[in-house]
Amino acid sequence: MEKDIQLCLMEEDDRELFILDNQEAFNYGALEEFGCRDNHFEEDGQIISRETIEQSIDHGKAYRIILEEKKVGGAVIKVDGEKGSLDLLFVSPDAHGKGVGYAAWCQVEKLHPEVKIWETMTPYFEQRNIHFYVNRCGFHIVEFFNKFHPDPNEPEADVKEFDEQFPDGMFRLEKRID
Repeated sequence: MEKDIQLCLMEEDDRELFILDNQEAFNYGALEEFGCRDNHFEEDGQIISRETIEQSIDHGKAYRIILEEKKVGGAVIKVDGEKGSLDLLFVSPDAHGKGVGYAAWCQVEKLHPEVKIWETMTPYFEQRNIHFYVNRCGFHIVEFFNKFHPDPNEPEADVKEFDEQFPDGMFRLEKRID
């Protein structure tokens, strides 16, 4: 069942709340997985840093996910012709398990019918995300970045930091649309 959600471009005066909502959603997933012993934080107390979110917003298009006139999440995408990148997708913990993320993803695809290949990444430990992208949205795991196979797009200086934050690695996923 597809939820009646809307994707609306993020307004600049919503930027701070967008960042905080994103951090809350990512922290919830990590704390649910690892509890208080989690060591995957980018900055003090945050799984995803403000800097990472801001860079994503600044280099992509940020959308708010709206359900029944309430902001329940967000997404940041980049589109370059037939290629698209899903940089961020988050749903408020209060709206988890209600089909909101899937409905939002369907809206992203409808907004960009020109995109034939979508790409995203998720950490190895995020089983909920892996299930969502592979089993719900139709992505395929195409590459596994880890200490033996670092992401060739990451500067060497960031590889050590990446290995410390994600010692179990990251999956790169693709969805091809015919």
